[in-house]
Parts: sequence; C-alpha cells; structure tokens
Amino acid sequence: MNTLKYLLIISLNTIIISCGSNTGQNKNDFSIKTNAVKGDISNNETLNLSIENKKNHPIDSVSYILNDKKISDKSDLKTFKLGKHTINATIYFNNEKQTAATTITILNSEAPKVYTYKIINEYPHDITSYTQGLEFYNGNLYESTGQLKESKLRQVDYKTGEVVKNINLADAYFGEGLTILNDKIYQLTWQSGTGFVYDVNTFEKINSFKYGNSKEGWGICNDSNKLYKSDGTENIWLLNPETLIEEDHIQVYTNKGKIIGINEMEWIHGVIYANRYQKDGVALINPTNGAVIGVIDFSPLKKLVTQHQGLDVLNGIAYNPETKTIFVTGKRWDKLFEVEIVESKFN
Repeated sequence: MNTLKYLLIISLNTIIISCGSNTGQNKNDFSIKTNAVKGDISNNETLNLSIENKKNHPIDSVSYILNDKKISDKSDLKTFKLGKHTINATIYFNNEKQTAATTITILNSEAPKVYTYKIINEYPHDITSYTQGLEFYNGNLYESTGQLKESKLRQVDYKTGEVVKNINLADAYFGEGLTILNDKIYQLTWQSGTGFVYDVNTFEKINSFKYGNSKEGWGICNDSNKLYKSDGTENIWLLNPETLIEEDHIQVYTNKGKIIGINEMEWIHGVIYANRYQKDGVALINPTNGAVIGVIDFSPLKKLVTQHQGLDVLNGIAYNPETKTIFVTGKRWDKLFEVEIVESKFN
C-alpha cells in the first residue's frame, strides 16, 4: 500500500512539473528589438521598437511601457530622463498574452560645455575642517564637516574664517553634505543611513530621518521645494522636505555614459553644481533629466593652498545670492575661494 502511494505521488509530481515546463516554454516566444546600438541611444533620437516572433504566432497587438509610461513603437526620447531603463512589452495573440523585456541606456545628445573660472577673492578657512557641505542662507555661511569623531555643523563668518556657531556630531557619525530650506538645516551622514534636521537659528536638532533606496549620504541641495540627495553613485534622489521620503530620482549621464561619485551639491539658477569625488572638478547637471551640461576644472586651486600631509580634494561649493558669486574650498584647505565662472574658448 505504501509503495502504491509513493508511486502515485511521484506520478502527480511528474504531471505538475511537466505542466509547469510546458508553460515556461511559451515565455520565450517573443523578444523586443530596438535600434539602440549595444543598448545605447541618444535622447535626440527616435526609439524604434519591434517584436521578434520566434514561433511566428499570429500577433493581435503589442503594448510597450517605459518608466510606467505607455509608449508607441516609435518614440521621441527628448522628454525622458537619461540613464538605464527597462522597456516592457505585452504581446496579445490567439486569446493569450505574453510579456517581454529589454533594457536601454539613454545618453545625452550633446557633450558637456567646458568652463573655467576667475578668482575674485580669497578668504581664510579652517585648515582642520574636512569640508563636506557648504551653503549660504540669509547672508550667513554654513558648513558641514566629516571624519569620525571630527564631524561638525557650523556657521562661519566667511570673510574672517571665524566660527560663529558650532555643534559636534556624535562620535559614531561621519558628517556629509548639508542644505537649508525654510529655516531648517538638513545634514547627511555617510554610512549610518541617517540624516539630521536642525533649526537654523538655534542649531537645535528637531528631527532625524532614514534613507530609502539610497544607501549612503554624500551631498544635498534644494530648489526651494524639493531636496536633492546624492549617494556616491550616478543617482540623485528627490526627497519631500516634510516626509523626507525619496519620491523619485535622476541618473547623471553625459553623451558617453554615466558619471559616478556625485558628491557635494549646490542649486544655482536651476542647475545642480556637483563636486565629483577625487576629481577636483564640478559637473553642471540638468535636474530634469540628469544630463551633464557642463564641467568646471578647479584642479589648479589645490596648489594655491597650504600644502600639508592632511590636504585632500576639492569639496564644498556655495552660491552667495548677495554677491552673485560662487565660493569653493576643499577638505582641510586653509582658503575659501570666491570665483566667477567663465565659459571656455574651447567650446
């Protein structure tokens, strides 16, 4: 009797597996073909889609989805964000339907413009500050610094370098970027998955928040409505300043590929100016689609500060609305530079 039950179970399992196997065979009947060369396509091109019908099924209709948006088999890419995206297709045939998917990478159609700079003024800067974030607010300069057991939040007199107000972060936190919106300072930490919110006038900590899909905290800025947060990858995340939830993101790309290491950021006239870690330069990013529209090489500035063992890379960029100029410094630099951006003659 036990032998009979065993054989019956084996027989049923075989039927189930066989049925599952037959269903699985149909999943690869179709695939999506595109005109993206090795998966890459420029955002000034038209995306052409078609279905490869491996078993010559009589197809009734096909629908395509890109970024949760229904698209046709010929789509203008100008309004789409740059970066890597998945295209999903649903194919209807013989009263059945199957799905197929492929990925494309949308690149910018133009190379970034090259900019240079002119130094207007030099100001003293605390040589011990491992600068991570820099921002003007109501005429005052605020700075966030990093390193474990050295991280700080400060208000600084930029003309003298004097520290007006200072609080130290707990030893477990490595301070990163900061931005200020509606009298609130938003300060990131690096790998703790936590950010802090302070009252700009008192430096009282009024809230903290956890990161979502962005695992690390690097740079942060705002457009007077939303917060923009970098995490060291090519991604910049858009946060609701009230809920601090990551509601969307852009991917930073040029006409060649992605740009990683997006670090400290500043919103200037509708463009995100972003330090690139270890590059001593700044990328100008279109916040709508993630395109790098310009680059500034600040590498010569490092030679103008006191050379010492702890000297590190350029990091820290702030726009002063009162002077309409940009201020930049670096990690453990003893100078803060006020600069004017100039378009290069080589564009």
